[in-house]
Amino acid sequence: MASFLGVLFDGVAYGALLFLISLGLSVTLGLMNFINLAHGAFAMFGGYLAVWLMTRFGVPFLATLPIAFVVIGAAGAVMERTLYRRLYGASPLDQVLFTIGLTFMAIAAASYFWGPSQQPVTLPSYLRGQVNVAGVDLGVYRLFLVALVVAITLGLRWLIERTRFGAQVRASVDSRQASAGLGIRVDRLFTLMFALGTGLAALGGALGIDVLGLDSSFPLKFMVYFLLVVAVGGAGTIHGAAIAAMILGIFDVAGKYYVPQAGAFIIYLLMVALLIAFPAGLFGRRT
Repeated sequence: MASFLGVLFDGVAYGALLFLISLGLSVTLGLMNFINLAHGAFAMFGGYLAVWLMTRFGVPFLATLPIAFVVIGAAGAVMERTLYRRLYGASPLDQVLFTIGLTFMAIAAASYFWGPSQQPVTLPSYLRGQVNVAGVDLGVYRLFLVALVVAITLGLRWLIERTRFGAQVRASVDSRQASAGLGIRVDRLFTLMFALGTGLAALGGALGIDVLGLDSSFPLKFMVYFLLVVAVGGAGTIHGAAIAAMILGIFDVAGKYYVPQAGAFIIYLLMVALLIAFPAGLFGRRT
């Protein structure tokens, strides 16, 4: 039982990371109706920025997290205004080709500057080790991850559901043209949401160095996982993405622990079954 609970907790921590990184992609697909396959590249560069700040300038690990969020979020806003905005009305194929091209460019740039090897990270002493909770040894860093992602999720729900900004976002999701007619600056709103999404991806990438690893193939390695979280949860929903990420994280960790010979087959079989049962996602809306 202790082993099962440990695997379950590791799955929850893994799912929390996937949720944090995938949340921006869910918002992008749900709000902007834009297929951004380069989303994982922002997470990768968030991780590289954190490693660079720690190794080159000695910045503490926790201090690198808000820096990665702000810097990569600002870069995302610039890219949205200069590149992404030109393809909002393009076909899905054009969007896929454009963003997958950006992904390969990001991989090439990361390989050139940092090499293809895994990037090391040294966590502070207070985030290492384990604590015993009800007879189960839980990693301190994974507890920190889960607590932080829960806090971020609650903050986002408050932002989306309780503020004027959130009301404008929900209105733009329902009808972009009607929102623009009511005086909402939808273009600026999209830029802010894109910056928020890329910033969260960068934060997840920095937090996930010790759990997911970090190398130049990161965007391709985890692209399918991010897409599965969005597709199963339903684009544009926070709670849907959270539940889908938990399902994916728990079953992925449990499958690799209990049935390692099956590899990722269990995950893909489960995701296919869920998508057959819920074509629009667990909490998605049919269009």
